[in-house]
Amino acid sequence: MDVHFSSKSDDWATPQSFYDRLNDIYNFTLDPCSDKFNAKCEKFYTEADDGLAQDWSGERVFMNPPYGRVIGDWIRKAYESNALVVALVPARTDTRYWHDYVMQADEVILIRGRLKFGDGSNSAPFPSAVVVWDKRKGKPTLSAMVNYVREDG
Repeated sequence: MDVHFSSKSDDWATPQSFYDRLNDIYNFTLDPCSDKFNAKCEKFYTEADDGLAQDWSGERVFMNPPYGRVIGDWIRKAYESNALVVALVPARTDTRYWHDYVMQADEVILIRGRLKFGDGSNSAPFPSAVVVWDKRKGKPTLSAMVNYVREDG
């Protein structure tokens, strides 16, 4: 399983506890970047289904895209989709896709420290971020919820 923790693969399996915390907030309905073994939602697309070609409209999407050269295509799809999309991505602030699409997101949450992907014991060799694009007008975002708790808490 070391393929999920090195440059041998573009796939980095989402830590289950990390996903669970996000799912408690967003109640995801679609995982478009999956395989039948690591799907996080009941509805998911595999590479054979081509999640980029599917319509995500109206879904609450959790996306941990392949981290290779195609990541920009996935980030653009998230930005353009008529859906709530929450993406776990490497925090590559020097890339074109980061500036073109991530900086247009409703939320960008930089994760302190490095995640341990899958069931690995080593941390990732890169920092990560959670990026939220929400086309559902009037819905609170994560920081809005956190600010609300802080103000009234």
